[in-house]
Amino acid sequence: MIKEILDYFNPVDYLGIWLTITFVLAFIVSFLSFPTILFVAHEKHLMDEPGERSMHSTKIPTLGGIGIFLSIVVVITTIGALLDTKILLLLLGGLTLLFFLGLKDDLLILSPKKKFVGQLIAAGLLMIFTDTRISSLHGLLDIYILPYWVSVIFTLFVYLLIINAFNLIDGIDGLAGSLGLFASAMFAIVFISAKDVSMATISIALIGALVPFLRLNFSRNHKIFMGDTGSMLVGFLIAFFAVRFIGSSQSMDYSQYYKSAPILALSFVFFPLLDTLRIFLFRMFILKKSPFEADNNHLHHKFLQLGFSHIQTTGWVVAINGVLVMITYWCSDWDIHVQLFTLISSGVTLYSIFFIYNWIKRVKLNTKISQIALRVSEQLNIF
Repeated sequence: MIKEILDYFNPVDYLGIWLTITFVLAFIVSFLSFPTILFVAHEKHLMDEPGERSMHSTKIPTLGGIGIFLSIVVVITTIGALLDTKILLLLLGGLTLLFFLGLKDDLLILSPKKKFVGQLIAAGLLMIFTDTRISSLHGLLDIYILPYWVSVIFTLFVYLLIINAFNLIDGIDGLAGSLGLFASAMFAIVFISAKDVSMATISIALIGALVPFLRLNFSRNHKIFMGDTGSMLVGFLIAFFAVRFIGSSQSMDYSQYYKSAPILALSFVFFPLLDTLRIFLFRMFILKKSPFEADNNHLHHKFLQLGFSHIQTTGWVVAINGVLVMITYWCSDWDIHVQLFTLISSGVTLYSIFFIYNWIKRVKLNTKISQIALRVSEQLNIF
């Protein structure tokens, strides 16, 4: 009887219930796994030692990625059996490879070269065996259909860019996790509207995995970091969502997002990409050093220097990214170059507004001080 039910069961017909079960399952696995992870981390002293660049002054466990990984694995290996098993198994293989690479880096230290190679292998296997790649830019820079090898190289670049962008922004409490949750929610919406149940399921599962993590990541007494394990897993999944969304939208002329998929996907991950581009250019051309050399010049560090707390910084960053998505959706019928210009100009302006306001305040303060000093000087000259 159960076999007959499963044979005729179609998740699309019960999508709301299906995605609710997905979220609950991922949430429960994540929620129940973190107490054990915290216990083991404290007992075995698997902690992040505070250093010069640390945003914390005590030892903190960095194994949050384990709970995220377990949640996704349970979803794929249970209810995933009723979905596109080929793509989900290859996705699971890529996640497993990155999980062990990230875990080694969190516990011992892994060279950037080995991480890059692992990321390329994970993305390459998934792309080649499922043919999930970006095959067209749909007129962006007057480029339409990409030659196969150009498409492969460009898709691999997108994977590397997004994975490492999430790794780079994981510098303060909640930022990488919240942006990962935000991007997952946005991709879930477009996948649901496109009836892509497999991708909607994984994006909802990632949300369910991240919610319990963020509760602890923001906690004072039971804090845990996602570490390189978590940031690579989240970045890899978001990159896969972006590639899948762009590729599937542009392969169908009738797709709702046919004209806007690349720009819309860019808006979902705008802040991580903006900060990565900014920090690379700043290190290479201003500081004259390697773009991979860590420092405290990220945008989230600048927010903290303005007096924002970790929670306030994360909240403002996610809120601004949400506004950018709404702006991009609003202009999704425009020419693709106008969409791109609108997104970039709006994004740079909105993320700069606090710094511009602070600069204006400092200029006014310096002007007032100069005026007071001049008046004092004039009074002294009178006497």
